[in-house]
Amino acid sequence: MKKFFITLMFLLASAQVFAAQPLTPDQEQRAQKMISDFLFNDPNSPRIGAKNPKLTLVVFTDYNCPYCKKFDPYLEKIVEKHPDVAVVFKFLPFRSESSLTAARDALTVWRAHPEQFMKFNHTLMAKKGYHDDASIQEAQKRAGVSITAPDDESMVSIKRSLIVAEKMGIQGTPATLIGEGLLPGWVPFEQFDEMVSDALKNR
Repeated sequence: MKKFFITLMFLLASAQVFAAQPLTPDQEQRAQKMISDFLFNDPNSPRIGAKNPKLTLVVFTDYNCPYCKKFDPYLEKIVEKHPDVAVVFKFLPFRSESSLTAARDALTVWRAHPEQFMKFNHTLMAKKGYHDDASIQEAQKRAGVSITAPDDESMVSIKRSLIVAEKMGIQGTPATLIGEGLLPGWVPFEQFDEMVSDALKNR
């Protein structure tokens, strides 16, 4: 546990240093493009829904967050209802060491076997309470995935998510980017659907 918090503090400190550096207008423009590409077009981030979306939602989540567990079932439901919508998953492992372990495993599955990601994601989200090593291994077994060790890119993706979340002022999960707006926390599906519908109309 102590090692996890040291790691998380290091990642957040890196984000703060990144955010604090003064940028020229040209550098700021390039930075904004890099952030946009990471949010919407990063191949290392899991995604579902339209291949050429009219609207892409970005969901910052944590496998130990109780409100993320309530919100997660909405994501497949929303892309089924709106064929022009895609959803991108970003992980902010704020809650414990197992948040980081589960997120890295999920990202590793996405890169190695993307077709297995959603089943593994659902299995991880279905657990009540916090994960531990045993519950994560059980989720792998139930989802039919095999992870010897998380890949290095998984940590790179998480660090980038922390940096971008810091820059966007996101301090908790779930947090969902919907068009030009940010939805902090959980809302009932009907409210979420209305926000997505409004964002689509403005596209």
